[in-house]
Amino acid sequence: MTPAALLALSPLAIVAATILGVLLGIAWRRQHAATAVVTGVGLGLALSVLPLAWRMAPLATPLLVVDGLALFAMALILVAALACTTLGHAYLEHYRGAREEFYLLLLSAAAGAMVLAMSRHLASLFLGLELLSMPLYGMLAYAYHERRSLEAGIKYLLLSAAASAFLLFGMALLYAQTGQLDLAALTAGLAGRPGGWGLAGAGLMLVGLGFKLSVVPFHLWTPDVYEGGPGPAATFLATASKVAVFVVVLRLVTTAPAFQAEAMGAILAALALASMLVGNLLALRQANLKRLLGYSSIAHFGYLMLVLVVAGDLAVESGGVYLVTYLVTTLSAFGVVTLLSSPHGGEDAAALHHYRGLFWRHPYLAGVLTVSLLSLAGIPFTAGFIGKFYLLALGVEAQRWWLVAGIVLGSAIGLYYYLRVMVTLYLVEPGMRRRDVAVDWGGRAGGVVVAGLALVTILLGVYPAPMIAWVRELSVLAGG
Repeated sequence: MTPAALLALSPLAIVAATILGVLLGIAWRRQHAATAVVTGVGLGLALSVLPLAWRMAPLATPLLVVDGLALFAMALILVAALACTTLGHAYLEHYRGAREEFYLLLLSAAAGAMVLAMSRHLASLFLGLELLSMPLYGMLAYAYHERRSLEAGIKYLLLSAAASAFLLFGMALLYAQTGQLDLAALTAGLAGRPGGWGLAGAGLMLVGLGFKLSVVPFHLWTPDVYEGGPGPAATFLATASKVAVFVVVLRLVTTAPAFQAEAMGAILAALALASMLVGNLLALRQANLKRLLGYSSIAHFGYLMLVLVVAGDLAVESGGVYLVTYLVTTLSAFGVVTLLSSPHGGEDAAALHHYRGLFWRHPYLAGVLTVSLLSLAGIPFTAGFIGKFYLLALGVEAQRWWLVAGIVLGSAIGLYYYLRVMVTLYLVEPGMRRRDVAVDWGGRAGGVVVAGLALVTILLGVYPAPMIAWVRELSVLAGG
């Protein structure tokens, strides 16, 4: 291992060292605040050394590659993990059981996501995916005294195991076709005509990774798991986990010929269109905000699959911009849900009646959620508008008119249910029992993070040039 490789892999090494530090700290003395601080410091340090890793890029080891795409994904994963750490501290403040292990699981999942984003070998891809998924089983079932939380963890465990079986079988077929597991050698082996085994292997891998992205028809688990999982766990699953999986799918599609075959392109286009329409239509009648956001995420990754279908010069840049806007907006929306929730008070505050009249109690918090929903709807002067504009430009340039129509129609449907939630925030308070946030929420770490994310959502919508320049530079480094 050369010094350059050690420096390039230093973000992952720092997260791994933080895992060991937190583990030893828990064994020595349980202290919730100290564990959260150590976790936050470790993630922040890993984020701060990314520019040093950037100077070494592109750099490849037998299993991992540090290029623009990997660095971009790691930055988003670490930001999401930091936000989930602060939200987790607020969420678990009055939790009756053990609290420190949640941060251990969070760090392990973040490390798995980083390995997945850097994978250039099918072995490291599978190891990263499992290191990401296994801690999520525990995170989703962490409030185990609540039936829905336990159900969410078990459901994700069983269905994720089935998806991993599809993924492994697909890898085996690709190996049977080429005799290679390294992505570069695999690409060379599939050059020209991928063959029947190559296409079958790519299709089975698509099934396994499609489950992780919750695209139609592999989406049925999403609303149940989002609803039952504790707020910080659902937030991580909706953001960092999906960013890592999408990046590895993007890497596969842009490099492996089997994923660029005409039949595979048609399948990807059909999955994208189905996800856009089904996700939005199923969200229309939801009276639970977490379920609504779950169906919304299905639609958003349907939009993002346009990047996989086109896979051209602008595709990596468009996908990067959309991922940034999606991540910031989703963290903000789930952050509000998490601040209003606590495992001490029963199930999370997800029913829409919990948010009725929120403006009259906490106007700034209602404003944060309003900005997040407007951005998810793609309204101008929010980050979501910039992301959707990029995808529409990509679709028009590639003349994928059905997918462009799907994005427009899906956005129109989504506007209805987002507005329905926003109207609820400003109605007169109901007479029923309500869930409320701490009076000093704005001065706590979780409140500061959520308010900051809402501000970033507006700033990226008004002045997106720095974000676009950063994504463009990283996409060039990635060869996109």
